[in-house]
Amino acid sequence: MRVLLATAALLVMSAPALAIEAFTADYQASYMGMQANGKMTLAHEGGDRWRYTLAINNALANLRQSTVFEDHKGQWRPLSSEDSSQVLVKRSAKNATYDWNKGVATWGGDVKADRSGPIKLKAGDMDALLINLALVRDLEAGKPLNYRLVDDGRVKQLNYKVAGKEQISVGGEQREATKVVNTDGDKQTIAWLVDGMPIPARILQRKGGKDAIDLQVKSVR
Repeated sequence: MRVLLATAALLVMSAPALAIEAFTADYQASYMGMQANGKMTLAHEGGDRWRYTLAINNALANLRQSTVFEDHKGQWRPLSSEDSSQVLVKRSAKNATYDWNKGVATWGGDVKADRSGPIKLKAGDMDALLINLALVRDLEAGKPLNYRLVDDGRVKQLNYKVAGKEQISVGGEQREATKVVNTDGDKQTIAWLVDGMPIPARILQRKGGKDAIDLQVKSVR
């Protein structure tokens, strides 16, 4: 499961990059129709490298995604990622390597042969998790929310559209949020972005008209 937000990793950067700052965000989550705990963290790993992680846990499942990326001349580009899940007794673990020197991305672990790559990289490419950060930055910068997603052994074009303003509860306080939406066949990702918050205040993934994953922020520190 990759959380695809056209929060799609923050990119297409030509304007000066916004400062990156570490944070920890706690979420109230809903997964498979059950309540869960969610946590996002951004941690500095030295130099221009950062690790961005999302974890969701409840009685049925444990899901974890982690992306290491670098700030390269104002562009945030993925270097590696890990994606693991345990749903009841079923386990899955995948990993990705984004080799910018060779210009290709490859995948290993529990992946099908036709999803292992290599896929040729282009400037501005992102993975699904990093797109969460990108939406926030690009909306603030007034840039188009259009991203080339290179993830899970394939390439997709994600185009988020602004769908107006809505009131949203953040830690019990009502805040105004900008709603952005990406539709891909029967899948839809909706994100609510609040001024001054480094990640979406809410992320909702829907499939076939039904809610699949719903993350609502409780606190950011």
